[in-house]
Amino acid sequence: MKEQLIKRSLIIMLAMVMVVTFLGKPQTTEAAFDVEAESAILVDAKTGKIIFQKNVDRILPTASMTKMMSEYLILEAVNEGRISWDQQVPISDFVRSLSLQTVLSNVPLRQDWTYTVKDLYQSVAIYSANASTIALAELIAGSETEFVKMMNDKAVELGLEDYEFVNSTGLNNKDLQGNHPEGTGETDENMMSARATAKLAFSLIRDYPEVLETASIPELDFQAGPDEVIPMENWNWMLPGIRSQHNYEGVDGLKTGYTTDAGNAFTGTAERDGIRFISVVMRTDSRDARFNETRKLLDYGFNNFTHVEVIGEGFAPEGEGQLPVTAGKEHEVMVSTSTPLVTLVRNGEEEMYSTELQLDESKLNAEGALEAPIEAGQQVGSLTLVYNGENPEEFLYPSQREEVPVVTETAVERAGWFSMTIRAIGGFFSGIWNGAADTVKGWFA
Repeated sequence: MKEQLIKRSLIIMLAMVMVVTFLGKPQTTEAAFDVEAESAILVDAKTGKIIFQKNVDRILPTASMTKMMSEYLILEAVNEGRISWDQQVPISDFVRSLSLQTVLSNVPLRQDWTYTVKDLYQSVAIYSANASTIALAELIAGSETEFVKMMNDKAVELGLEDYEFVNSTGLNNKDLQGNHPEGTGETDENMMSARATAKLAFSLIRDYPEVLETASIPELDFQAGPDEVIPMENWNWMLPGIRSQHNYEGVDGLKTGYTTDAGNAFTGTAERDGIRFISVVMRTDSRDARFNETRKLLDYGFNNFTHVEVIGEGFAPEGEGQLPVTAGKEHEVMVSTSTPLVTLVRNGEEEMYSTELQLDESKLNAEGALEAPIEAGQQVGSLTLVYNGENPEEFLYPSQREEVPVVTETAVERAGWFSMTIRAIGGFFSGIWNGAADTVKGWFA
């Protein structure tokens, strides 16, 4: 009996130890996602939806990521016909001298050889050639000083907000041999926040998607002179065609950067299965780190988010699928979405969205009705997507939102004069009858 009591006590004590051990053990949770960079952002390139952000409004030196603005202005000038790809570019004395500084990213440029806009643009987009950038700036604006004014004006137009452009290349002004643009300081450097940098990349890819055709070239030879060929290897080591440990499926841009003040920075972009992300990392510890941290960002996006059709074509909001019509043969018309809405959704959150109908007030009369005649497919408003999760979704621009047009499903002809007259008479007598009925009701109230 005594042995049984001892055994029972031991069993109870062991059970208590196991419970305490289990309850006392710290529960493992998924660590919050982060990257080792002073500032970083990940954005859906289609909608501008921000997927991840870290110190995104901290203004930092951008180094050669600045060249994305120069590329924007070069591509704009070509598309507007102000310059052409086969146009020859003059090489000034300063550009010639700067191009020979091998410590900087450059291809050597000669004044007894001819280079086209395309030649120099490729050296900018692939090899980050600084002197080539200034040569194109001088061609477009007459001087780098005027080109920098264009850069800052375009920044306002694109809504960058947190920026300052002082030269076209991203070099520190002290590297420009005393030839820095007028009105800028001798040691000034281009500055942007990660948010502004992402806005610039977003606008560049949206407005001039051909930028990726050149940015994705792994290697290209530059004909610097009659017997001088410079092999240009893209500084973006994540490109699949580069001989590098950093190769990443889907990467096709966009711009690296380095100065002593800026550290190592990179604006990347990759597309897989119709999803394109734009990433920015600023002030990482090394060249390898800027690609390692970009890989983390892109993996985070591709592994956790999916494109989902949350609104189908022909979708009619419940209870709001028809609008009243005045002066028409019909009194109502059905409305629905004209196109589907596909958005980037965090895995598992497909049901966390609702819709909000926004009617175009200019299409309605004071009573909120459409006036006939009405064409089929006439847009009368839009259906906006609303996220109902824990944290509100944020976009690069406050004005950005996900919506699809709402249109009329059928045409409504204007009623003829006879029908309108009958309706008016009916309305008149209906008014009399209602007035009389109210009077009679008043007698017995």
